[in-house]
Amino acid sequence: MIQVSDTASKKIVDMMKDDGYDAAQDYVRVGVKSGGCSGLSYELKFDKIIGETDKVFEVNNVKIAVEKKSFLYLAGTILEFSGGLNGKGFVFNNPNASRTCGCGESFSL
Repeated sequence: MIQVSDTASKKIVDMMKDDGYDAAQDYVRVGVKSGGCSGLSYELKFDKIIGETDKVFEVNNVKIAVEKKSFLYLAGTILEFSGGLNGKGFVFNNPNASRTCGCGESFSL
């Protein structure tokens, strides 16, 4: 399962609304793809459709969809949001990552 902090949840709901999505029925798709300076990078986007192999769950008023392959890399991850002058935006705290890059957008196992 992926956890979503209170701050990240509020930001996601606001962003979904701004982009024409409804947090009550649409999903945040969290995934992993090859690339980035550490080998794997995170994907985060909004989606209205659930795939056949997606794992779906709801945390902090946010519905999350994760493709089965990506879920193996993301289990136990906490999605947080860091705002302010030095904020980075969305931050993935992934216990499975053995190494992350300086920007925090890619990782390796």
